[in-house]
Amino acid sequence: MKRRARQVESERRRSLAERMRAASRTQDPRGLMSPRAQDAPKDDTDESGDAAVPDGIRTAAAWSWRFLLVVAALYALLYLLVELSVVVIPVVVALLLAALLQPAAAWLTARGWPRSLSAAVVLVGGIAVVTGIIWLVVAQISSSFGDLSTQVGESIDSVRNWLVNGPLSLSQTQLNDAFESAQDTLANNQDLLTSGALTTAVTVGHVVTGLALALFTLFFFLQDGRGIWTWLNRLFPTPARPAIDEAASRSWRTLISYVRATAAVALFDAVIIGIGLLILRVPLAIPLAALVFLGAFIPIIGSFIAGLVAVLIALVSNGFVVALIVLGVIIGVMQFEGHVLQPLLLGRAVRVHPLAVVLAIAAGLLLGGIFGALIAVPIVACTNVATAYLMRRSHQAEAPGTPLPGEPVDESGSPLTSDPSTTGLVSPENGGGSQGAGPSADRVPGAKAP
Repeated sequence: MKRRARQVESERRRSLAERMRAASRTQDPRGLMSPRAQDAPKDDTDESGDAAVPDGIRTAAAWSWRFLLVVAALYALLYLLVELSVVVIPVVVALLLAALLQPAAAWLTARGWPRSLSAAVVLVGGIAVVTGIIWLVVAQISSSFGDLSTQVGESIDSVRNWLVNGPLSLSQTQLNDAFESAQDTLANNQDLLTSGALTTAVTVGHVVTGLALALFTLFFFLQDGRGIWTWLNRLFPTPARPAIDEAASRSWRTLISYVRATAAVALFDAVIIGIGLLILRVPLAIPLAALVFLGAFIPIIGSFIAGLVAVLIALVSNGFVVALIVLGVIIGVMQFEGHVLQPLLLGRAVRVHPLAVVLAIAAGLLLGGIFGALIAVPIVACTNVATAYLMRRSHQAEAPGTPLPGEPVDESGSPLTSDPSTTGLVSPENGGGSQGAGPSADRVPGAKAP
């Protein structure tokens, strides 16, 4: 019976391939002409018109104007996002935090807690943890500020003595002239500094407003994320909703995996480097560890830049030898992270080449500063997953009988279901929840399986 089923399936696929080849022979092989244009008689007398244009130039022109149209649309979208950055940035931050906190809210909801109560408890707990970390950092800075100021003053005196008595052999008059020039520069640019202070005050106001908006948005992502996504999905045409829903589901799972893995890597970096700073008695060890934790959310370069700050403070306060040891600790942690932790934890979540990661971070840094560098890799990872799924689904629609990755198949390799409404959707066996066009529990933040 199995052999007979394989033979039937093989004959069916061979017949389908022959029909497709026959259809392609009867049409324009390059696909440049519409059926109506194919049936129309060709005018061979007009050699100065379109007939005189080579096929390659015609194809290049068709691709060119479409490419320019896509670029213009992307530019308009980017311009709109920049203009609405006060709203867009808090929403994106809330989405990243929802990816981190949604499993906890879903765990409480699965045990009978109301969704609103689960979201509120998780949100308040997260705020309490962040507040505790900030209080610890501020207390550490306050207690070490006096000693650090003294050490900085001594280091400045040491640098000045080295400039005078060292290989440069500068005179005291030259140093005094340099300090007086710096003071004159500050006095001449007082208006610029004042305007900068006003700009900083406005920025602080934007930060406070954005923080409140992010917390408000985060609560609703945790409490009613499923309803939000259902409303958004209804904005698309009905035939496209199942594919868009599944692409968004896979992107959301990728984002959850990325945020979890990045938080684990950041925690490892902060703990190991913080312990090293405490053992070496470097001032501000806990604030520096917190800085390393935040920097690790920017892959490859974030932790390294935060570590350089720790090296500079160690150099100023503890001397060259201790700074060199701190640098060795940071390099060792970075090597272990790059060769062990990131392939183990981030490799499954971000299936993107390291070169693409570096280029994405650079582009995000140029376009959006630190925030752009922070969200560049998640955007690339989610876009990669969604695009790959939609392309595979398109190919599967063109060649029926080819299963999508993760779709159950029979012994002959054919998909078990041929229902177009469920083809390509994630099945309960591989963690996708119920099939169909509606979003499942793990497709949107705060969702609960029906």
